[in-house]
Amino acid sequence: MRLTPIAVSVAIALATMASAGHGQRPDDQIDARSMALLQQGQALTASGQYEQAVDMLETALAVDPRNRAAYIALARTAQAQKLPGKAIKLYGEALALEPNDPGALAGQGEALVERGAVERAKRNLEKLKTVCKAPCPQATTLAAVIAKGPPPEVIAARTPDAGPPKADN
Repeated sequence: MRLTPIAVSVAIALATMASAGHGQRPDDQIDARSMALLQQGQALTASGQYEQAVDMLETALAVDPRNRAAYIALARTAQAQKLPGKAIKLYGEALALEPNDPGALAGQGEALVERGAVERAKRNLEKLKTVCKAPCPQATTLAAVIAKGPPPEVIAARTPDAGPPKADN
């Protein structure tokens, strides 16, 4: 009898804590300042001011590191700067927060093709098709990028050289 009030109090506290996290999606809890910085960074990227955009997007991530959209925007900025390796890493950060994000899967797949990693991009496409139950535009776009193949300079860099010129004796 003496422990009943304590047990009831603990049960109420546990029930309250367990239900607190189920009311919102993780993206709904992103800091509003981070979202404002994200929008500014996206506008700067659209206008071609990549250095300022990177600064703004990195600040958005410093304010709230759970801002998956900021990772994706930063990756797109890296792709616009012709830095596919950096973009792949940033898409990976977004996928660490949400492994089934269609935008991040497709973006990473496109960056992989830019690097010449077509097989890895195909794995992203398969996962994307699994995530999107119905045909989705991200999967269609990624399939088109894979079909097009890597840029010519990547293909040229991967072909083996004939070796150093032979010396005449």
